[in-house]
Amino acid sequence: MQTARRARRRRAVNAGGAAVGAQYEAWPYPARDPRDEARRLVAGSPSHFDELVHYAFGGNDPAEGGARFRVLVAGGGTGDAAIMLAQQLADRGADALVTWLDLSRAAMRIAQARARARRLRNIRFVRASLLEIGARGLGPFDYIDCCGVLHHLEDPAAGLRALAAALADGGAMGLMVYGALGRAGVYDAQQALRLLGAGAEAPKERLALARRFLDALPPGNRLRRNPWVADHLQGGDAGLYDLLLHARDRAYAVPETFALARAAGLDIAAFIEPVRYDPASWLGDDLGARAARLSWPDRCALAELVAGNIKRHVFYAVPAGAPRRPPEPRMDSIPVLRGFDGGALAREAAAAGALSVELEGSRFRYRFGPLAPAILSRIDGKRSLAAIRAGLAAPCGEAEFEAAFADLYGKLNGANILLLRNPPARA
Repeated sequence: MQTARRARRRRAVNAGGAAVGAQYEAWPYPARDPRDEARRLVAGSPSHFDELVHYAFGGNDPAEGGARFRVLVAGGGTGDAAIMLAQQLADRGADALVTWLDLSRAAMRIAQARARARRLRNIRFVRASLLEIGARGLGPFDYIDCCGVLHHLEDPAAGLRALAAALADGGAMGLMVYGALGRAGVYDAQQALRLLGAGAEAPKERLALARRFLDALPPGNRLRRNPWVADHLQGGDAGLYDLLLHARDRAYAVPETFALARAAGLDIAAFIEPVRYDPASWLGDDLGARAARLSWPDRCALAELVAGNIKRHVFYAVPAGAPRRPPEPRMDSIPVLRGFDGGALAREAAAAGALSVELEGSRFRYRFGPLAPAILSRIDGKRSLAAIRAGLAAPCGEAEFEAAFADLYGKLNGANILLLRNPPARA
């Protein structure tokens, strides 16, 4: 009896894996055109280099010091993370090798074409499962990116353990799994399509059925009412199939995300964006004070419950027992604006006396003191805080400057705009 059940289970697992593989051969995800590399670099979280320096390596640049920086992008798909990191590392002149790893030939061809369009020579392409890393002798890696992959595995915990085993000493990971609350309606729609027989149709017929189903949804349907999920509306065939017709798909609440990391021997160092995982962002002073007494995991869980729209959990993780928290500002710290121009932010802050940031429909408005525009205008990713202070037009005491920057950093870091890098290590 047990043998028969195990055999049925293996057949179901193999069938699920075959369906996932067939999907990504037919509709490589996300849909990308290599010709677009001439006009833009797709950049995001996790694994933007400035971001991983700050959150995953405590402000220390892991690509300096002479040793080759070894990166794995596990489940590389059509190449977003691999291309982003390889380009950013090439721009820094870093000795680095980015390994793209995936099972999809179709996705690999697109990722390779994107790399050729950028003339990148620091990527190697390996067709394999992330569960084969050890057997293929591919590690160890100083940094591993696994974005949007674990939640499609038969055993996500086993997948994450395999990745953690491939980390070099001092290594770190950038991960993304789906968030349960922000994907309201997605799993209702998946179940409804299964009941309608989508699983028995050929892939193209499944897409046609899914489109008819979406057109028929009434106004009260949870997916129709969810403005945070849009792959079925904006992602073409690949986005629609990935969202509603995927053969294996699950989502995580914050406590489950912490548990997934712990089961692989990892600690979560930070969620992106930090402000969205802080209950104080949503609650008034009295409730916020109550929330502040909770542990950090419980505060993150509470923030998810209150916000209600976190559709993916992006986080950085490090081996358990070796906590590596983001750096605190010091006068020798080098502030970095992630994807923003300091001059433009300074002009907005000076004109409005505040900066507005929108994250997944939630608007945050930050007011700053009079020194903020002058500080912002001088942040270039090269000057230290001491050099910025020294270059201010009007004299400013160190204590006054530190207080002004602490206010600026406390607000903009929460929105993942302002990051820190430690000064280069002396030889």
